[in-house]
Amino acid sequence: MIPWTQIGKARVPGAETELRLMRRGAEFSMMLGQNELMNSRLNGSEKVLATLSCRQIEGVQRPHVLIGGLGMGFTLRAALAVLSAEARVTIAELVPEVIVWARGPMAELFGNSLNDPRANIVEGDVADVIGSSASAFDAVLLDVDNGPEALIRKANDGLYDSGGLKAIHRALRPAGVLAVWSSGPNAAFSKRLRAADFEVNEVGVRATTKRSGAHHVIWLATKSKAGSRTGSKPAASKSRSKTAR
Repeated sequence: MIPWTQIGKARVPGAETELRLMRRGAEFSMMLGQNELMNSRLNGSEKVLATLSCRQIEGVQRPHVLIGGLGMGFTLRAALAVLSAEARVTIAELVPEVIVWARGPMAELFGNSLNDPRANIVEGDVADVIGSSASAFDAVLLDVDNGPEALIRKANDGLYDSGGLKAIHRALRPAGVLAVWSSGPNAAFSKRLRAADFEVNEVGVRATTKRSGAHHVIWLATKSKAGSRTGSKPAASKSRSKTAR
């Protein structure tokens, strides 16, 4: 068995524990303390996060998508595969070293996605990007924690509370989509989404493209169309396999 080797570390603003990049052969892992945030082998549900949300806005001309967290690039690559040539994708990444890792040791995972003219990386907090935007995005994809509760740093709770969801609602265009990845269900979060005037669809997926593996959850929350509180309901997915992060 090839042992894990630490090949990078970074301080996360507002977090007490260092973020570590680990490698074992061709496999990568990002660790925060003893918590594994992501693994290059388990990328199915991150791909589903991007694929389902971007397919929901396929009819939008020149769509603009915001992705919270660069991670290992699986969400970005899946989004670019679905979106049109006129689309724009903004990726907000809080930790500068993650961007360096993406262009360095993890470059093979990212392929040509970082050079795609549709993609633009913003070094900063996704919450700040959301808070400074009004009717700017057709989809907001969040995969910055292991669910709708802060894991990486306490400040991230502000993304998922009532105030944060209202800010996302303002940042979305009519019929825009908020997609949130989670390692498990959270009934309280579903309730907050509905209270923030989102139509909510929970999709169960798996961590890999196989039929076995951990179950994860993706929330697809749709903003009502302008002038109506009954925007089109997102199409339900029968997929149970997580396809990309």
